[in-house]
Amino acid sequence: MPRESGDASFLRRLNQVAVLRGLHGTETATLAELARTARLSRATTETIMETLLREGQAEEFAPSATERLRGRPARRFAFRGAVGHVAGVGIGGARLTAMVADLRGRIVAREQVSAPPDLPSAGRLDAIAALVARACAGAGIAVADLTAVGVGTTGVIDGAGRVVKSVVLADWTGVPLQAELARRLAVPVLVENDMRLAVLAEHWRGAARDRADVMYLHTGSRIGLGLLLGGTPHRGSHAAAGELGGLSSSGWPGFQDVVAYARSVDPEVSRAPGRAALLALGRARAGDEEAGRAVDSFARALGRVLVGLVTPLDPELLVIGGSLAQAGEQVTRPIRDCLAEACLYPPDVVVSELGPDAVGLGAVRHALNEAERLLFAPSN
Repeated sequence: MPRESGDASFLRRLNQVAVLRGLHGTETATLAELARTARLSRATTETIMETLLREGQAEEFAPSATERLRGRPARRFAFRGAVGHVAGVGIGGARLTAMVADLRGRIVAREQVSAPPDLPSAGRLDAIAALVARACAGAGIAVADLTAVGVGTTGVIDGAGRVVKSVVLADWTGVPLQAELARRLAVPVLVENDMRLAVLAEHWRGAARDRADVMYLHTGSRIGLGLLLGGTPHRGSHAAAGELGGLSSSGWPGFQDVVAYARSVDPEVSRAPGRAALLALGRARAGDEEAGRAVDSFARALGRVLVGLVTPLDPELLVIGGSLAQAGEQVTRPIRDCLAEACLYPPDVVVSELGPDAVGLGAVRHALNEAERLLFAPSN
């Protein structure tokens, strides 16, 4: 049998990638549709499809009874997401979340565990590894079967996945997070700031679908910002874009009114601004006028800060996430009014559609990006 030249082998791989991309980009497709998308002959596409079926990257759908009655239906195929899996991990101030998804992005397992902010770094790393293992077991796979693990954490993260600085978690600054988790899990790990992954998740399957320039504001026990510019999360020259250190809730004047209100009804929440705001929001929804005024003052203060961020960045959408997003229009309306008064082109203001899952889903998307890079690599 004559040996295939390197050029011929490379061209064959390019053609296979073209068909695989076409299949991955749609729910189902016929050979004719895939041939047009890949710009290949039907015969070449059919040969490639047989390879993809044999390798488990594609699956064929049996025609329905109605289609069979109409004659000989065209064969239909789909990308087989279960050919591989990724995991996404969200590291928050009070809990850890792990999700496992197939290569279609379908979440097939989810696990969560409490993790206090004063937990030593070694204990937190071990808890993350154990949580990923539990999620994989729930998905019916081994950790070693994962193509990649995406991780979102608070703090400034450098290009090597090291936590340069963290003000939320104790014993977290300086941790080589990517290297430590890769050692424990023995699979590729990618680490990114949690707010950048949250805005990535909103862009993928949340409130920011089909939007290219987006600002994501996390509100709760802390204030954080994620920026999506041109459809890509923005890191900044020091990977510190969105790190609003001066707006930590413990010292930010914007929380003064809700804290003062909360102290008047429940002194125990006075030292926790996020809890104070939630208490005021709950009472405002119940019709407490004083609570309503405190919430409105809080939201307007937040809006005034956002004016200085929105004006130079000119986003088309502002997504409010975090625990205070559950207030909905109670928070978005005053912010929207402030931006309308001060900005030449005020963005739409909406609440997150993903809630507490935003960071974990963003970590899944981050891992899927790596999995797709490998899947569609011409040299595979």
